[in-house]
Amino acid sequence: MKYLDHFYIGGQFVTGEGRTKRSVISPVTEEGVGTISMGTVEDVNRAVEAARRAFQSYSQSSRDDRLIVLRRVLELFDERAEEFAQLTTLEMGAPINFSRNAQIAGSRAHIADTIRILEHYEFERLSGRTVLSMEPVGVCALITPWNFPVLQIVTKVMPALATGCTIVLKPSEYAPISPMLFAEVLHDAGVPAGVFNLINGDGPTVGEALSAHPDIDMVSFTGSTRAGVQIAKNAADTVKRVHQELGGNSANIIAPDVDLEAAVTKGVLGAYRNAGQSCTAPTRMLVPRQLHDQAVPIAKRAAESVVVGDVNDETTTLGPVMNERQFERVNSIIDEAVREGATLVTGGSGRPSSLNRGYFVKPTVFANVTPSMVIAREEIFGPVVSLIPYDTLEEAIEITNDTPYGLAAYLQSKDLGTAKRIASKLRAGQVMINHPAWDASAPFGGFKQSGNGRECGEFGFEAFLEVKAIGGLHEG
Repeated sequence: MKYLDHFYIGGQFVTGEGRTKRSVISPVTEEGVGTISMGTVEDVNRAVEAARRAFQSYSQSSRDDRLIVLRRVLELFDERAEEFAQLTTLEMGAPINFSRNAQIAGSRAHIADTIRILEHYEFERLSGRTVLSMEPVGVCALITPWNFPVLQIVTKVMPALATGCTIVLKPSEYAPISPMLFAEVLHDAGVPAGVFNLINGDGPTVGEALSAHPDIDMVSFTGSTRAGVQIAKNAADTVKRVHQELGGNSANIIAPDVDLEAAVTKGVLGAYRNAGQSCTAPTRMLVPRQLHDQAVPIAKRAAESVVVGDVNDETTTLGPVMNERQFERVNSIIDEAVREGATLVTGGSGRPSSLNRGYFVKPTVFANVTPSMVIAREEIFGPVVSLIPYDTLEEAIEITNDTPYGLAAYLQSKDLGTAKRIASKLRAGQVMINHPAWDASAPFGGFKQSGNGRECGEFGFEAFLEVKAIGGLHEG
């Protein structure tokens, strides 16, 4: 890619000459597929300064002017959709069909949804005799993860642009290629100079400089809870807004009245989505104790139906995990589950026997897992499902909530009345009943240590707005 080793500052692609270089490693081949320049504090300062200057005019731009730019972004995104998909597969190993139909199609849906919201959103409204003016929060630092490298950028950048904010983006250093293509799209779409800026780099340097910077008004971060805590501490001295989407450990309650074959199969395959590298992955499958032994062979069949291998083959459904550290971590958790006495149904540690390179993890199922086991306590971020037996639905609710996380929960039941009652007791930001169709407008975020604030839809739009109360205009 032409600009991969550049930054984007003040409307220009700026060379990273003199900066430390980092190889982008393919998790499929374990070989380099590109090189980026690692930003410094000085680079952050330049980008923030450009964003601060641009905010003066862009924050006053009209809805119609911003819609023109965002619609052009969508047009260019569509033109380069296949390129985005290919780069996503290259840098993070997602099977090409998943890159096209989930990673990039989902990104497009969020761009279109932001445009839809901007078209009708009331930036000024009357409450009693007071005018409420919804105004851009300011200069925003956006720090995004590697597991959905374009989609997670879109869900932050697009509402920030729509509301009149200016941006400094730090994408993950593990998946920086498709983000640089997105910077090209924004540039070609005519986003005004300084409104969008991109600095590659790592968390301890670029991330810390952004989160502590006195001229940053808001930090929006998606990543681990550990990193989110550090960002909040860095931001505290300047009392800036901090918006976080952090870790998860989602449970999937299988009620006694379900079609067990369908529920277990969908649950296993859902947990393997994106190689299990989703903070909402339903890795804890809670099964009625009397149905547990029937569920085991169903889960085994589902896991063994997964096609692992050539990520450019359209029949492949499972790619590698992102990097060596993640590969070792997932395998260590699998080994610990065996030591703790969980029943290994299929899979296990190590690569599939058909592969001799790449960070591929066998699609794995454990049975007879107890809530106290490490595999039931920690976020795994790999293709692993744990079957946990329960005796009553109240116990299932208790197990579901017995975690420091609260991002998502899943529930399978034929009785929607019962499902609604259970959903009201689950401490999670999203509850998915019977695997509903994906909704780009649904607010996304969590309870407890899964973060604060919401992304997507109008709630995600309003994350980038301040409310100004203006009195005296309606006193008659």
